[in-house]
Amino acid sequence: MSDIDARLSALGITLPEPVAPVANYVPFVKSGNQVFISGQISIGPDGLVAGRLGETMNLEEGQAAARLCAINLVAQLKAACGGDLSALRRVVKLGGFVCAAPDFTDIPKVINGGSDLMVEVFGDKGRHARSAVACPVLPLGAAVEIDGVFEVA
Repeated sequence: MSDIDARLSALGITLPEPVAPVANYVPFVKSGNQVFISGQISIGPDGLVAGRLGETMNLEEGQAAARLCAINLVAQLKAACGGDLSALRRVVKLGGFVCAAPDFTDIPKVINGGSDLMVEVFGDKGRHARSAVACPVLPLGAAVEIDGVFEVA
């Protein structure tokens, strides 16, 4: 068991099977030593977390949804690395999208749910650049979507 797998276990996180694409794209692309992972929506063991921040969801619910996105990113990364998360050198960048009401301005705080998970799982290698934007709707009605770029060995 790798250090990262042990950390996931200690955090009580069981990685799901990577989510299959819902349209005409692939879940990840490896280019050189980088892995580009397509947007992962807020879906977990209890199904899709749907809603709009500032209307039907509060900040804490949004952060939990972002955490689910990050868990799905790690599951895709593990698949991209042939099952070996110790190949990760660095989380390079996350792009966060939050379905939000026009007056909801805590977009970065929502995406912290995903960013925090990357640091919890990968330590300093999990610190990354990031963007966080609001949008009126996301695929399937998801509350949050996050994509990522990762450097691997």
